[in-house]
Amino acid sequence: MKYYILLSCILISLANYAQNCCAPTTTEQYAMNGANAAFRNAHNEPLPYVHHSEAGKDITFKTSDGQDAHAWFLPAKTQSAYYLFVIHEWWGLNDHIKKESEKMWNDLGFNVIALDLYDKKVATTSDEAGTLIQAMKTERAINIIQGALEFAGKSARIFTIGWCFGGGWSLQTGLLAGPQLAGTIMFYGQPEKDIEKLKTLNADVIGFFGNRDQWPSPTLVNEFNENMKKAGKTLLLNRYEADHGFANPSNPEFDKMATEDSYKKLTTFIRERMK
Repeated sequence: MKYYILLSCILISLANYAQNCCAPTTTEQYAMNGANAAFRNAHNEPLPYVHHSEAGKDITFKTSDGQDAHAWFLPAKTQSAYYLFVIHEWWGLNDHIKKESEKMWNDLGFNVIALDLYDKKVATTSDEAGTLIQAMKTERAINIIQGALEFAGKSARIFTIGWCFGGGWSLQTGLLAGPQLAGTIMFYGQPEKDIEKLKTLNADVIGFFGNRDQWPSPTLVNEFNENMKKAGKTLLLNRYEADHGFANPSNPEFDKMATEDSYKKLTTFIRERMK
């Protein structure tokens, strides 16, 4: 009898372990949308664009897995401890993201680093993007973000921003930044559901979501809002009568009014949190 009880306990423990260790993370759940035809069709393919910049430059830095990571860096014109980490859409670090990064760099006046979570791979079609988002490994993305934090230095104050795929990773980057976090900006993307993780956030979050979006849906956004309250954290929630990707830098049919309103709010959010 004792043998069967012990065996049952072992089997239950193994089942719980398998469930916990193999369950997809928040960002992995979002990446699964890459196989969804409706999700792919919700993204207009970026118009051809080449960004020319005298200020921005490609950089590499080491990561803990022994590899090099790539990013596009705009150093502050005058010395600053502030950094804005920009996380690209599911297309990858393309020239549209570089353009948006330089715009924010000009307006905010401090260091901007556009991270490349795809290791120099860039998609131009939805099918290519769907393949890239599903192929990206969470561990590699975390190593890249941690490498960027080391590049910025321990005294750096970090803001994060991202759209769609990058919106979810903006929140995850904020969690990884720990006490260095100054603020996180999310444009749609997958919210973190784990309240215990949300409790570790060290700064406020401002989020921009479309009421006609399904990735994430309004219901999921409501849940995120409640989870942030339960975690004792501040979410400044902004909602628009707009579809998915309404403010994506590469979206040729973006919502002009929602994009302009959200940009004013995000720059105000950042300036109010600079000390």
